Amino acid sequence: MILPGLSLVLGGASSGKSLFAEALIGRSQLSRVYIATAQLHDDEMRAKAARHRAQRGPGWRTIEEPLDLAGALGRITPDEVVLVDCATLWLTNHMLAGADPQAVSDDLLLALATCSAPVVVVSNEVGSGIVPATELGRRFQTAQGQLNRQLAGAADLAVLVVAGLPLTLKGVLPA
Repeated sequence: MILPGLSLVLGGASSGKSLFAEALIGRSQLSRVYIATAQLHDDEMRAKAARHRAQRGPGWRTIEEPLDLAGALGRITPDEVVLVDCATLWLTNHMLAGADPQAVSDDLLLALATCSAPVVVVSNEVGSGIVPATELGRRFQTAQGQLNRQLAGAADLAVLVVAGLPLTLKGVLPA
């Protein structure tokens, strides 16, 4: 199976988007790379990361990169396929570090456009929820919505996962 150059898998929290993205990549004959963007600051996040590793199973090279996603993508080779999980945590990490969300998003989009391998990006859909109560929450929701729109615009394939079921928004799912 041949994956398009850039695929975006959107969904709400615990919607099954990561499982779907892993299955999509699992059908490829290329070497699988998982770029994890989470920062494991507490026991709950460490347990969640362990569950993700277990569900992926063997055969994945993992790169833990909470901030320099563009740099990590620049080190990928054409014989690999990449799963970035997830753009939401990556953007959160940058915003909490005080970075300009548009500047880092622009860097990411350039890295995705020039990556030598197919990439599947997982991201949370933030437009279906309530307006956050805090100023930081509202800035994040706006920035994440903008990043998701930019990723979807650049993607060859965009899929929304709801209750574990994929809905193709753009492109054609590979057979």
